Amino acid sequence: MPRQSKSQWDFGELFPAEATRRVLSVTELTAQIKRLLEGQIGQVWVTGEITNFRLQSSGHMYFTLKDASAQLQCVLFRGEAVSNRELMQDGQHVTLQGEVTVYEPRGQYQVRVTAIEFRGVGALQVAFEKLKQKLSAEGMFAPERKRPLPRYPHRIGLVTSPTGAAIRDVLHVIRRRQPGLEIVLAPCRVQGQGAAAEVAEAIRLLNEWNRLPMGSLDLILVTRGGGSLEDLWAFNEEVVARAVAASALPVVSAVGHEIDFTICDFVADLRAATPSAAAELITEGAFASRKFVATAAERLDQAVRRAMEAIRDDLDRLRQRLERVHPCRRINERLQRLDELQTGLLRCVKSGLETWRVRGQSLFQRLSLVKPSRILVRRRESVVRLEQGLTDRTRAHLICWWNRWAAAETRLRLLSPLNVLDRGYSITANAATGHVIRSAEEAKVGMHLRTRLKSGEIRSVVEE
Repeated sequence: MPRQSKSQWDFGELFPAEATRRVLSVTELTAQIKRLLEGQIGQVWVTGEITNFRLQSSGHMYFTLKDASAQLQCVLFRGEAVSNRELMQDGQHVTLQGEVTVYEPRGQYQVRVTAIEFRGVGALQVAFEKLKQKLSAEGMFAPERKRPLPRYPHRIGLVTSPTGAAIRDVLHVIRRRQPGLEIVLAPCRVQGQGAAAEVAEAIRLLNEWNRLPMGSLDLILVTRGGGSLEDLWAFNEEVVARAVAASALPVVSAVGHEIDFTICDFVADLRAATPSAAAELITEGAFASRKFVATAAERLDQAVRRAMEAIRDDLDRLRQRLERVHPCRRINERLQRLDELQTGLLRCVKSGLETWRVRGQSLFQRLSLVKPSRILVRRRESVVRLEQGLTDRTRAHLICWWNRWAAAETRLRLLSPLNVLDRGYSITANAATGHVIRSAEEAKVGMHLRTRLKSGEIRSVVEE
């Protein structure tokens, strides 16, 4: 609807209130956005990958946090108490805490970081660096702790998985370079939960077995094939590092490929790039000796040739010396020496024969003294004497016992009741029982009695 005017000069309000604008400066708008972001969003947790990382000389860190679809500018000031800030680099996945704000000079929003947590490989890298610094401070990586490997090992301990590719590589190289090398396998897992404890236990068991009389290991090889940082993480555990450091035997570490480094590599006495390289290092002495033996024939031939040349030179010098003296003189001296030796030899022979003759006579005399026939005669005489003595002693004993028996018989005869009977006495006994009757009261009427006299017996019956 058109606006009505009261006069030709009445144009109405040129700038009505509803059409009035508020124009903000760039600084004001940026400050308002900053207040809005800080007030409405504030502290947040955000995750992503670090890119475009740069460290300024002031100590501040600037980087971009991105994912598949977007990116976010971040800043970590030097004064923020953030741990592990020195480990930050491009490509790491992190979860960070910070305050969403606006950097006013460029009018871009950003996150002022106050805390960082590494994820995945980044977290493992942080743990790796922490343990590395800790063990390094304890002196476990010191060069003076490293022990040399025996040049010609005869038996080694092998700590690895019995089904992995590493053991096949090690066996192939050893079979080719030093077939006589004995291997004592301590099987264990080399990846996954609990693998580190099994590796440490295998190292401990090999050291205990080495202390047994049947043990005698020369070194221990700890190895596995290549893989990611997560696959190799068992060899970055502290328990494995301390088991390697406590080993009484030298330890060779061959974990992963040439570009892989683990804590076990730093603590071990020797680090090999691959399992095959470790087997080559262990068998280097024997393999080099094979080359030495292979060339021994040629060197021996050269030595013999040199010796023959030296002998030939000596012969030439002797020939020249012989030519300077008269040969007859040397021959006469040798003949004279031969005569002296012959005389001495005859003297020695005669002396030896005389010595043996005297010794033979002495032996003959000694043998005569111990002639068996003489010994038999002496032994026979001794037997005769012993026999005579035995007969005499037996006869004396018999006579003694005969006299004792006669004396006993005489005493028995004197005490015998028969002597009493000889003097006119008699012995009356019960005919039925043989009981001697000593009193009249013992006799009963009708009892049969037997009375023994000096000669004969009388049978009677008691009447009163």
